[in-house]
Amino acid sequence: MSKKINLTLKVWRQKNSKEKGQFESYKATGIDQDSSFLEMLDVVNETLTVEGKEPIAFDHDCREGICGMCGAVVNGQAHGPQRGTTLCQLHMRHFKDGDTIVIEPWRAQGFPIVKDLVVDRSAFDRIIAAGGFTSVKTGQAPEANLTPIPKKNAELAFDAAACIGCGACVAACPNASAMLFTSAKISQLSLLPQGQPEANERVVTMVEKMDEEGFGNCSNEYECEAACPKEISVSNIARMNREYRKAK
Repeated sequence: MSKKINLTLKVWRQKNSKEKGQFESYKATGIDQDSSFLEMLDVVNETLTVEGKEPIAFDHDCREGICGMCGAVVNGQAHGPQRGTTLCQLHMRHFKDGDTIVIEPWRAQGFPIVKDLVVDRSAFDRIIAAGGFTSVKTGQAPEANLTPIPKKNAELAFDAAACIGCGACVAACPNASAMLFTSAKISQLSLLPQGQPEANERVVTMVEKMDEEGFGNCSNEYECEAACPKEISVSNIARMNREYRKAK
């Protein structure tokens, strides 16, 4: 039988990006330690609704660590204290009875606050869109072994493609840099033959779009890699920088 714990939550509340926000305190009582962090917020929101108060707004979708929708800074750490874990995969057994948990949204110019813990991450979509398309033939899928790809390149491309675009890298970076995200999206194509025809144009347009969206530059803090729930390597940033210089 799982243990029940009582917590104090200090949650950032903000109606929209134009109004000032503030921390508000809530009691979370009788929380099952086997529940996830988002399930804990559900319980708190049910109580707030019964009391006639505005529930806490937070993003979520699959709740399986796949979609990248969830995300908040928990006690100063993006997605909370567990490495390689999204917020929906964080469980309450990692907290103790009587703990105070501070919860706030991603903080970045490129991620304006929509409401409470919800931020607008459409800047990521625009960075991806700036990369354009790949020149591949339509119709029947080609034979799997028709295009030889070195195993090392295939594995590196697969690791980069694991990025779910949650934005934790931006939230963790002291410069609010999106270079880990952008480099992962560039790497997954630049490492494969299919991404070669537009490689030079892609890296230039995506990097320039990233800068245009107001994200900071990389200063090699490595906080992004530490916060990434898919543990994307900062080596992708080095690859992107090499590709950018070559393209320019």
